[in-house]
Amino acid sequence: MQKNVSFLSCLLLTVFLPAASQAQQPTKIPRIGYLSAPPLSVSATRIKAFRQGLLELGYAEGKNIVVEWRSAEGKPDRLPPLAAEFVRLRVEIIVTGGGAATRAAKKATATIPIVTAQDPDPVGNGFVASLARPGGNITGLSTYAPELSGKRLEILREVVSKLSRVAVLGTSIYPSNAQVLREIEPTAKAFGVKLQYLDVLNSKDIETAFRAASTGRADGVLTLNSPILSSQRRRVIDLAVKNQLPVMYHQGRFVEEGGFMYYGVNLLDLDRRSATYVDKILKGATPAKLPVEQPTNFELIINLNAAKQIGLTVPPDVLARADRVIR
Repeated sequence: MQKNVSFLSCLLLTVFLPAASQAQQPTKIPRIGYLSAPPLSVSATRIKAFRQGLLELGYAEGKNIVVEWRSAEGKPDRLPPLAAEFVRLRVEIIVTGGGAATRAAKKATATIPIVTAQDPDPVGNGFVASLARPGGNITGLSTYAPELSGKRLEILREVVSKLSRVAVLGTSIYPSNAQVLREIEPTAKAFGVKLQYLDVLNSKDIETAFRAASTGRADGVLTLNSPILSSQRRRVIDLAVKNQLPVMYHQGRFVEEGGFMYYGVNLLDLDRRSATYVDKILKGATPAKLPVEQPTNFELIINLNAAKQIGLTVPPDVLARADRVIR
């Protein structure tokens, strides 16, 4: 009888000990990398939006997910080694804050999933085969909206009476510029507005462009996506005031820092939504089959201080439609 009890005890230990051992093993916490070209302090609002997106999906940093934050501090040559570091750390996913970071991550790995929080032209930039079927290890969100360019010109026309000439500042080597120009032209033609494209290939071209816009009797300015313009925001804003030109900017940050007006994609919404891609990939989805999402949330921001500096009064109906008014 004693032998039978001993045998039964050993049998129970054999069955339950492995299960107990497995139950005691800590669950692996996923580690992701976040790669930013500008300093993290500059991207604070974007990071907050991304964190909010994670929280909404049940992810809390340090508890059930780890985020490795890396920034090139505004120096593009630092991006490749930072992306390579994520590969060495064997992160599950790399989240990128923009095109330069995405390109660095793409060169660093063809296997680790990459989620781009926002990119104006993922197809043109060579990141994905198509928006519907990315086909590689990159997916995420695009800021591209075909109707956006014409709408920006339409709002500028509402604000500036007798708008007849508009200077368009962009960088011709930037992939999406040609496409955006093609989209603006039908609206300009319908409104009888002449466009003056001014190419900004380096920071020295900014002052030259504003001088040409003023000489060409432009009534307003549209800026297109350009890393040069974005990196020289203060200079662009000051030149707009100096030349008394109302500018519809391509980024809300220009207006937050003293520029006149922005209509476009709610970029913070994209940052928040990028967390959904992280969630889907961690649950087994593959980037190749996750369609790139296009924007659905747009915002109008107007800076009344800037309007006052250039002697412009914003019509009440336009002000009423603004999502944010800076006074």
